[in-house]
Amino acid sequence: MTKQLFLSGIAGFVVYFLLGWLAYGILFTEETTGEESTLFIALGCLFYTFIYATIFTRWANISTFSTGLKAGAILGLLYQLSWEFFMTTGAIDVLLFLKSLIINVLMTALMAGVVAYVNGKTS
Repeated sequence: MTKQLFLSGIAGFVVYFLLGWLAYGILFTEETTGEESTLFIALGCLFYTFIYATIFTRWANISTFSTGLKAGAILGLLYQLSWEFFMTTGAIDVLLFLKSLIINVLMTALMAGVVAYVNGKTS
């Protein structure tokens, strides 16, 4: 079970980090301060994916891409809504809110699908 957890978490990390780079580094670039730390972004991705790997491996026994995709979409939506509402402190830009919500839910769903797939293949 530890091997499953480790391998599915690492696979999810690779997918999630690359999807983030594609989404925010290539497709939907935004003005930045230039002070973002790739190390901290990577660590955030790593720990986020290990949350899903732990849930799928130890508690939910989610082990197919499609079930991981569905669970990831639901959990990703709930998490992202929570995050967006925490970060919204004043007037809301609805288009930016929806763009961020959609991108992050899709990224999480795909990452969770990979986590579940690797989980199933290493059991």
